[in-house]
Amino acid sequence: MAPTTTSALPLLSPAELSYLHTSLSLSPPIRSDGRLPTQFRPLSAEADILPGTNGSARVCFADGTEAIVGVKAEVEKSRLRGGSGDGLDGGEDEDEKDKRSGENSWVELSIEIPGLRDDDALSVFLAAMLNEALVADGELARRLWINSRWHWRVFVDILLLSPPLSYPLPLLSLTTHLALLSTRLPRLKSELDEDPLFDDDWEASEYLYLRTAEHIRPSTSSHKASSKVTPSSPLQFHHRSSKPPITLLVMSVGSNILFDPTREELAVAEAVFAVSVAENPSSSPAPDSAASRTLRLLSIRTIDPPSRLTSSGVPNSLNTATGGTAPSSAAQAVTLREMSRSKKEGQGVWMPPRGGVKRALVGRIVELVLKRGGVVEDVLQGLEAVDVG
Repeated sequence: MAPTTTSALPLLSPAELSYLHTSLSLSPPIRSDGRLPTQFRPLSAEADILPGTNGSARVCFADGTEAIVGVKAEVEKSRLRGGSGDGLDGGEDEDEKDKRSGENSWVELSIEIPGLRDDDALSVFLAAMLNEALVADGELARRLWINSRWHWRVFVDILLLSPPLSYPLPLLSLTTHLALLSTRLPRLKSELDEDPLFDDDWEASEYLYLRTAEHIRPSTSSHKASSKVTPSSPLQFHHRSSKPPITLLVMSVGSNILFDPTREELAVAEAVFAVSVAENPSSSPAPDSAASRTLRLLSIRTIDPPSRLTSSGVPNSLNTATGGTAPSSAAQAVTLREMSRSKKEGQGVWMPPRGGVKRALVGRIVELVLKRGGVVEDVLQGLEAVDVG
């Protein structure tokens, strides 16, 4: 379970927490900012803002929380694998190709949050969740493969410019998504397993992720002398709709499911999930159209809700000011509060959530995330509107 942070906990009284929890429990829920359950907060975004990087992006949420991501790439020699051979055998099978497709260790991700140490639990878990989503399907690692002897190593540096006013996972994920979309690598001029030689012209560089068509270097093992790819040979294209994954924050209150919760909403959340989603590669002629986009679930994690750290209210039966009887011990107070949860007298009194999550609720969240024309497609369409060069 990923940790939360006390800075994300607003200073609300038990009466205010009870009012907010009751509003979010209605059908339909009433959110404090008037949004629909599946509606995201407005944000501003731009890409290619850092000239000294291979790719960069900046995203600012409506609450003022802002993040910048820079991507750097360097060539690194691959470790030789036992029995891999020199990779020049024309009879190499498909299983052998998969073995040299890429490694997750080629991607390094770090997060810096103002006011927190680099080894703080929040920074470590945020980096682990984002890195897990990036390498889950192996698509990014495959794109970093140069030949059997060399590969690209990518460093993703994330900087949160302002203290986190809410759980910053969605902000960091969307910024990383845009930064990887804008990442460009020099065009390769060498052939087969030669030492990599790149084109000095940056205008000829290739995007790590393309929106419509991608330059594909045919597999070196399947080439013959008459079909070698040279710098002057025509480029080969094929459509791929695969893009960097995104991670969304989802919370539940009663039977209601809310996307992109605010700090105040997280204070009364009964369960919080981090859901990572990516697009499936497609060979359709229009991979970016909403009709052809298909999504797949990469991971889902539970996050310890900050509502567990809030103070509970006191029902009238335990309040001496209203004629109630005060408990004689702390253990008796806890027992009486738990008993009042299911009674009418406990309604309207805020009590921190206890217990786990039902499988049916997790299934509903996955269904809403992967739903065609749902919230994930809306977010991806909004990110596609950002100019990445």
